[in-house]
Amino acid sequence: MNQVKGCLVWFGRIHRCRGFGIQSPTDYSFVRYVINEHWPYYAYKQLVGDDWLTSKLGRLYFRLANWRRPSTMMPDCYQRYWQAGCHQTVFVPNINKVELARITIEDQDGWEALLSKCNQDSVVVVEGIWRDWVRWHEIESDTRTSVTFDLYYCGIVFFDKTRYKQNYKINF
Repeated sequence: MNQVKGCLVWFGRIHRCRGFGIQSPTDYSFVRYVINEHWPYYAYKQLVGDDWLTSKLGRLYFRLANWRRPSTMMPDCYQRYWQAGCHQTVFVPNINKVELARITIEDQDGWEALLSKCNQDSVVVVEGIWRDWVRWHEIESDTRTSVTFDLYYCGIVFFDKTRYKQNYKINF
């Protein structure tokens, strides 16, 4: 994606940054202190990606792992970011319960497989939601999901059914 389109996306969502308009204290603190945290973390200098989007998403995944502290995860191309965020995380190819996972928007079979392993504490990152808005809206409206965050480059899905169903667009 070129810089002009990135700027247009950012300016189009400028009124949705830093948690503006979010009434839930839990969701507000998640947006403010995990998604849009701007303070430099201890591992940012070592975690430089190939391009700006890889670095941006990698830093987000680092903060998510730091916040969620998963005990097990499936290995993927962002494993070093997840590991830097939580050193105790063990990466195994098959998991019984999803604590924190990443999947691409195109992987529908993988999504269904993950759903069977999700509980109310699970968090799933769906990467590349801008490539298939129809699929992302299906995930948002799925009865098994509760709170979703649309960050344009990725979406974050929660499954806690004790919370009201809510879909947020966030300037990331």
